[in-house]
Amino acid sequence: MKIKNNEQKKEQLEKIKKLLITIDMVNGFVKKGALAQLSIMRVVPRQQELLNEFEKREDAANVIIRDVHDNDSIEFLTFGKHCVRGSGEELIISELEKWYKNAFDFEKNSTNFMVAPQVIPFFEKLTNLKRVEFMGCLSEICVTNGAITSKNYFDQLNRNIEVGVHADAIDTFNAPGHEADEVTKRALQHMEENGVKIYRKK
Repeated sequence: MKIKNNEQKKEQLEKIKKLLITIDMVNGFVKKGALAQLSIMRVVPRQQELLNEFEKREDAANVIIRDVHDNDSIEFLTFGKHCVRGSGEELIISELEKWYKNAFDFEKNSTNFMVAPQVIPFFEKLTNLKRVEFMGCLSEICVTNGAITSKNYFDQLNRNIEVGVHADAIDTFNAPGHEADEVTKRALQHMEENGVKIYRKK
């Protein structure tokens, strides 16, 4: 379904059975900035397919998670300065903008979107939710943290909700000793070992 102005209307929320959560497909991780890796663009066509599919369904919705930091973010001590508010790095890449305009939008100030204060109240309103699917970057950090923690959260509340990740719609950066495909492969294995389903396109 299409979401207007990020509004959480009760009648819409009650219809949602499936969510597609896109993690950190922002300029600062893909196109420009200290942590950007243009090779992540290779998974964008698959992401577009999935976003289109979810937007068309009346019982499904898209959620966009964006890394957005202030200048004094403590996370910079670990990962360096990135995705500062107002820099343009925190904006969704242009290739996904058309779906972003019709999706729920949440900002995060850590590598785990589940601890952002607005997220849990949102999930509490989704009383008919049955499945949550993930895609985005970085495979081994923000995708893994978000997927496993959401699985833990639903289990803790005894909510029978399937949590899964699209193997062909996540990616990470290449660097010496950090080969993207191998790192993603290990991340998928780690998530699967923690109860997250792995979706592979047939």
